[in-house]
Amino acid sequence: MSQPQSPCPPSPEAAGPASPHLDFEGTTPYEDYVRASVLSRLQEPLSDDPGEMAFLVTTQVMELWFTVLVHEWRTARHALRRDDLEAALAALKRSAYELESLNASWKPIAHLTPGQFNAYRGALGDASGFQSATYRRLEFLLGEKSAAMLTPYRGAPRDGAELEKALHEPSLYDEVLRYLARLGHEIPRSVLDRDVSERYAPDPGVERVWQRIYEGPRHGDECRLGESLTEVAELVWRWRNDHLVATRRAMGAKAGTGGSSGVAWLEKRAAKNVFPELWTARSHV
Repeated sequence: MSQPQSPCPPSPEAAGPASPHLDFEGTTPYEDYVRASVLSRLQEPLSDDPGEMAFLVTTQVMELWFTVLVHEWRTARHALRRDDLEAALAALKRSAYELESLNASWKPIAHLTPGQFNAYRGALGDASGFQSATYRRLEFLLGEKSAAMLTPYRGAPRDGAELEKALHEPSLYDEVLRYLARLGHEIPRSVLDRDVSERYAPDPGVERVWQRIYEGPRHGDECRLGESLTEVAELVWRWRNDHLVATRRAMGAKAGTGGSSGVAWLEKRAAKNVFPELWTARSHV
């Protein structure tokens, strides 16, 4: 009498999808990598208003995006020093997506009424986004330099030292212009040798270089670089403008937190373009 055959093992398709691992000896690998429990314990609202939580988390999320952008623009700057255009363009492209996400961070608090903001504004005390050390590093990378901006960090040696170093380093745009000079473009010597700790000022000679680039091949390397920088500049302007509009809606023309003039100061910031000759050169092409 023949032995009964054992049934065939079920196919992977019949068995269904594998279940995720659920049993770990310690914390989960996700927690070890993301540190989610640390992030979720950083919110300590100082008022009883339920709306403060959204304001606090939004501000913290923006700080994280500032950190990523500083990383990307430093990466692009270092790549340009090595004449590695493709690595620089990749970092700039990533930063454009990240800027879009930063700008979208305004959504939860962009429509606050004065009454809603006033419900917890007092909890901020003298705190202001103007004091963000990471945002200051971001601005320095964009060429918005000023030694006076180190003053708020005199009591924070670590931040102060990092910003002092960043103040005296070339900005992203400084490295762009040095890269163009190495390619043979006539960047003025006064621009190449300028004091990089000072705020970048537009130069007619640089404007003429960008004009010639944009009059050349549309898909040339220099034009690709110019357009990547223009995308970044536009998104930075949009972030500043969204900040202005959100502030205007929430508090009108009242003085800002931290002693700033509020809307008037933000209007001045929103009126400025980073990488200025990339914008003015277009009028001559």
